Amino acid sequence: MTEQPIPASPVEADLEFMKALQDKGPQKPPRSQWRDVWDQFRKHKGALFGGSFLIFITLAVIFGPYIWDIDAKKLDIRNKDWRPIYTLLWDGDAKAGWIHPFGTDQLGRDILAQMLFGGRVSMAVGWMAMALALLIGTAIGVLSGFFKRMDFWLMRFTDLILSLPILPLVLLAVTLFGQPLRAQFGPEGGMFILIVSVISLTSWMQTARIVRGDILALKEREFILAARSIGTTPGKIIRRHLLPNVISPIMVSATLGLATAIITESALSFLGVGFPSDFPTWGKQLADAVDRMQEFPERVMLPGIAISLTVLAVNYLGDGLRDALDPRIRGR
Repeated sequence: MTEQPIPASPVEADLEFMKALQDKGPQKPPRSQWRDVWDQFRKHKGALFGGSFLIFITLAVIFGPYIWDIDAKKLDIRNKDWRPIYTLLWDGDAKAGWIHPFGTDQLGRDILAQMLFGGRVSMAVGWMAMALALLIGTAIGVLSGFFKRMDFWLMRFTDLILSLPILPLVLLAVTLFGQPLRAQFGPEGGMFILIVSVISLTSWMQTARIVRGDILALKEREFILAARSIGTTPGKIIRRHLLPNVISPIMVSATLGLATAIITESALSFLGVGFPSDFPTWGKQLADAVDRMQEFPERVMLPGIAISLTVLAVNYLGDGLRDALDPRIRGR
């Protein structure tokens, strides 16, 4: 006859339960989503370089003119055509010194001061145009994706803008509206408003298409259907449920928009349709240096390197953000 196991007493059962709890040890707190994003982001060495360099160049152009306080517009013909300080490494008789470490141009203007001041203008245009383009693109993308009746017309309008040649359109807008804005807000302020507006109004389309695609997928999810079923207004659904879930693609699009805005502003200044001729920007420095490029190649190289490194840093930052914010890649 098989013996039946004797059931444990309540005291013994409690002791076994307490022992099981002790064996499990302390529970780890749950990890936040943004901690996972940061862990994935810092694995991307290019993104770390891009973010660090973007912070560095932004701080340099903001505070640099206060530290290196030479007037970027000051003409000094007696000190024209100085060479960069590193030229002394192979030419001891070169006209160079620490008073002008990057040299001077044909009018005696300090190139380092011009790069710092011009970088402030280029970065300001880039950040402002990017922010405005994101605002427009996000608004159109959300409206098009959420409201079915508006989708067709908004997307056809987006396709129309995408089909237009951007650079001729920008040149036409600067030609038509440049003079009235300069007369109203001054030569520098008017052109700043015009260039920011033109760049943002011609670069929001990619953001709109990306946001629309995400909204179309999100609005069929269970939590959106549940919010609709209890009578939540469309405005609250967009603000509380949809916009927080499209932050990731918007952040990636922001980096691409910043790079595009910097390149476009530099191209306009290089073509001579941007800021006034005595107002230094990176693109204007390139334009001024072309005529004497063979004799003074550093005048093209220095602003060109600044533009290239800034755009490269922004692109690397965008790649890192895309990988970190994508849950399919973040889980690897």
